[in-house]
Amino acid sequence: MQGMDQALAQITERVRAAVADQTPLRIRGGGTKDFHGRGLHGDVLDTRLLSGITSYEPSELVITARAGTPLAELEAALAAKGQCLPFEPPHFGPGATVGGMVAAGLSGPARASVGAVRDYVLGVSLINGRAEPLTFGGQVMKNVAGYDVSRLMAGSWGTLGLLTEVSLKVLPVAPAEATLRFECNQADALRKLHAWGGQPLPLNASCWVQDGGLGTLYVRLRGAVAAVQAACKTMGGTLLDNAATAPDWSACRDHTLPWFAQRAQQPDLALWRLSLPATAPVLALPAAAQPLVEWHGALRWVQAPANAGDALRAAAEAVGGSASVFVAASAYPESASGQFDPKSAALAQIHARVKQAFDPAGIFNPGRLAAAW
Repeated sequence: MQGMDQALAQITERVRAAVADQTPLRIRGGGTKDFHGRGLHGDVLDTRLLSGITSYEPSELVITARAGTPLAELEAALAAKGQCLPFEPPHFGPGATVGGMVAAGLSGPARASVGAVRDYVLGVSLINGRAEPLTFGGQVMKNVAGYDVSRLMAGSWGTLGLLTEVSLKVLPVAPAEATLRFECNQADALRKLHAWGGQPLPLNASCWVQDGGLGTLYVRLRGAVAAVQAACKTMGGTLLDNAATAPDWSACRDHTLPWFAQRAQQPDLALWRLSLPATAPVLALPAAAQPLVEWHGALRWVQAPANAGDALRAAAEAVGGSASVFVAASAYPESASGQFDPKSAALAQIHARVKQAFDPAGIFNPGRLAAAW
């Protein structure tokens, strides 16, 4: 504990000195998500000095860990007690940390069914842009009422403050799980997902992908044993072995499926993220690109050149969604510049005011979300 206190004191002093000198700081844990964002600027401030699980109450479904704790370590501790982070945060590499998970705010295949990272954040401790230690929320649900500042940190990408500790709600691992496979085109897959979405089925995750010209929909069920067994009988499809499909769902979460790997041979392609209403139809995509569809139709990944941005944004906005670059084309890294652009001047003003309140000197992760801060 004394070592952690010293580490926290050192980091706080580093922030204080940066404020005094107007030196930008780049907050970094494992660096597994460095590929995402407009740019990486400032002196690296490594959070991995702040590591360890400080509190875990399995009966209360709450775990608290320091920001630099390896995400794999936290998940292993939960698994040992038959519990999990149901939103399946992506790792994107072996060094992912708990603080990076919250700061990025990214969720995996089950997000459409169980909620996002921010829905499980109960409380955070952080150092703001004045080098002041602040704590928001707590370790029980009743502490997360009112002005829920702790959840504001989810998806802030380190621009509002340096997370030092996080408390998370966890859940028991589902008693039963099954994955069903259906051979179908994208339109049929979306029709099936929309129909199932209106029924009391234990849907947990879905993935439609076209590989070798054959469209395949994978649907994962999780829940009570009786519910999963009944769904398998009524939904049809081919029942797959859980041990065989588990690595595939992890690969979908971490973007290591063969579909994602195709970009390695085409440096002009960016990975686009289309967030849409789940009921959106098949979109007309440029150059006949075939998407990978997750979240029961609400998330569609597309590999396309940076110059296809206008067409992709128009297609997404026409159905009430949005499109943004998730990974810039290696040949055109500047294609990431519009990732976090607010959709309105009013929203941009709100973002700027929040940033000013937490980090008035603008030292944390400058340029990561917007050119101005």
